[in-house]
Amino acid sequence: MTARQATEATADRDAARVPVRRLTVLHDPDCSLCAFLSDWLRRQRQLVPLELVPAGSAEAALRFPGLDHRATLDEITVVGDAGQVYRGAAAWIVTLWALREHRALAHRLSTPAGARLARGAVLAAAEWRGTRQHRGGWGGSGYRRADGWSYDPARGWTHTSAACTDGHCPTD
Repeated sequence: MTARQATEATADRDAARVPVRRLTVLHDPDCSLCAFLSDWLRRQRQLVPLELVPAGSAEAALRFPGLDHRATLDEITVVGDAGQVYRGAAAWIVTLWALREHRALAHRLSTPAGARLARGAVLAAAEWRGTRQHRGGWGGSGYRRADGWSYDPARGWTHTSAACTDGHCPTD
């Protein structure tokens, strides 16, 4: 897509003419950092409603057929109700903008200096996730649902071994 085509394709999404009334945050449900931040977002007072949808899920594919869903697992992606797509630092900034207590911070991060800071935070989070996903690095492995881990905001992370599903574990 050329720059001209991109401009024409998004001309109807001008923020001055098309307000954002809802944002969908695509998050990685198997990432402990993402699970923590998703829970945090749900507890915040929202000026613009946020819907959290697992990235790469059937629901995400059904809602947003034009997105590269593999890329949404690599980098935070937020979709506005009028089709706006935000990735990386811009996604974090628009998400903060939706929150009552953090809108002023979002405005500061939208400046050139603030955008560099936001991009650094996104890169640091990506680095942290990368070390967790590759089961090594400085942090060891992360908690993954596929390995039997689940997260409950009130209780934290819990593990259920596939061998213990009937109530009897090999170590009993």
